[in-house]
Amino acid sequence: MRGQLHYQDPHFVTYDRSNTMIAIFWYYAYMRYAQIMLFVAGLLFIAKTSSHAQVVTLIRGRAFSEPVAAEKLAKLGESYNNQREWQARAEMLRAGIRKGLQLEKLPPTCELKPICHSKREMDGYTVENVAFESLPGFWVTGNLYLPSKIEGKIPGILNPHGHFKNARLTESNQTRCAAQARMGAAAFAYDMVGYGESTQCEHRRFQVQRLQTFNSMRALDYLLSLGFIDEDRLAVTGASGGGTQSFLLSAIDDRIDLSMPVVMVSAYFFGGCECESAMPIHKTEEYETNNVEIAALVAPKPLLLVSDGGDWTANTPSVEYPHIQRIYSFFGAEENVENEHFPDEGHDYGPSKRAATYPFLAKHFGLNLAAVENSAGEIDESFFQAIPEDELRVFNAEHSRPDYAHQGCDEVLRLLNKGG
Repeated sequence: MRGQLHYQDPHFVTYDRSNTMIAIFWYYAYMRYAQIMLFVAGLLFIAKTSSHAQVVTLIRGRAFSEPVAAEKLAKLGESYNNQREWQARAEMLRAGIRKGLQLEKLPPTCELKPICHSKREMDGYTVENVAFESLPGFWVTGNLYLPSKIEGKIPGILNPHGHFKNARLTESNQTRCAAQARMGAAAFAYDMVGYGESTQCEHRRFQVQRLQTFNSMRALDYLLSLGFIDEDRLAVTGASGGGTQSFLLSAIDDRIDLSMPVVMVSAYFFGGCECESAMPIHKTEEYETNNVEIAALVAPKPLLLVSDGGDWTANTPSVEYPHIQRIYSFFGAEENVENEHFPDEGHDYGPSKRAATYPFLAKHFGLNLAAVENSAGEIDESFFQAIPEDELRVFNAEHSRPDYAHQGCDEVLRLLNKGG
């Protein structure tokens, strides 16, 4: 029925742009006041920017059973049987994702105006507190890990985080970035919107997926602005929601040369947070897709899937990975895609999962794996020394956020909307 909000599943929501007021009326019956205001804002924006009625479907969370998802994935695979057919679909998906994220047109590029302080010399690497402006008055906060000695151009690796407590400041995150730097890369760990020091806009907000992905694109700009980053060796890796950021960025920003999404790529799970599935990227009038195909959009560039038996990536070795392997075979690039599966582990980016990523980086980026190995050739992170969380913060009593910083999502999104 046109104009009516439909609920086939709490994670599978369909609405029609052609009649926003009726949709709002029905939505009121299902959601809390705050959610209503969020939805109204989204509908008004869509109505303002759309010249014709269009049905939009959000596929969220565990949208399908595992058998149904596997069947749907196999059916998708029947539509491409060679490189030409896959590339045609890939081009359509990339365009659809950019459109769904409202990143077809970007706002004018502003100066990064980086704030850098508190550089520390560690065992084979350095750590510095860094913030830069992705939009005028909106700051991306993080930490930059560099090798102690830099000779020539080095790889750059983005490390977005997931929905874990303390976000970028966890010892796990610190360890991974320290190891990447010790091996010879620049590693940048940064806050997702609404996490850590990113307090200018809340996390669970309509269009946060758009803002967060834009920030990741600007994080690449920041790395490249350093002057010693090799533009042909740029990578991204993160777990859970950070895994979502990894494959989304890889899909729409062709500057990414290597992707390592951890515990996230699934045929049946689409992400349950606004930062993962609150915008129409998985289904439109032109196509229906899933995160398996989105992760494969980086092909034929190196892709490592890290999965485990305790979450929605349990089927990766038998479902998702073979599907992506087949896509890589179209390019004759099977050696560029791998899966490291940990059947007895759960949803994290723990020691064994970190250890799986280091050889992959060394193989494809020419990094020094021996820098994180012991005399027996085993991964050894004992060099790492955790830095207290408060010391890693960019903004503190001595370094305050600039007084022209915007506060509130409405103000921030207004700046982002200048691109459209």
